[in-house]
Amino acid sequence: MIEIIAVVVAFILFLAGLFGTLFPGMPGPPLVWLGMLVYGFIAGFENLGTFFLIAQALLALMVMGVDYLFSALGSKVFGGSRASLWGAALGLLIGLFFFPYGLLLGPFLGAAVAELLVRSKSDQAFRSGVGATLGFWGALPIKLFLEAIMITWFVVRIL
Repeated sequence: MIEIIAVVVAFILFLAGLFGTLFPGMPGPPLVWLGMLVYGFIAGFENLGTFFLIAQALLALMVMGVDYLFSALGSKVFGGSRASLWGAALGLLIGLFFFPYGLLLGPFLGAAVAELLVRSKSDQAFRSGVGATLGFWGALPIKLFLEAIMITWFVVRIL
């Protein structure tokens, strides 16, 4: 019975994590990892070894890094400077506080404003902002894929 409770709690956290990935504002990957950790505390860690939990934590960090990497790369591909890369990341962080519109506008505005401050060319700033936004949203399938791997690996371990 305790194992069933542990699985239910883990899957509730998994769903919250996936929701947080689809609609940022919640820490999606850490919630998925937390589901595994909570399962371990409730049901015991005999199925989840140290290597497993560390590897899963690294996967969760990788998923979180994909957001920033793709925003930065999107800005760079569209011709943005190093400042626009940092601006896109900062805009994304600030945008989290203005959910959901901040997620659409944060990377764009961050990259565009940073580009304007450095180069003062509005056309380049606009392109840089568009690239950052496309990069952020283009990362979504990769993030979901990595989280699916995390959850599948967990299920295989506990079965």
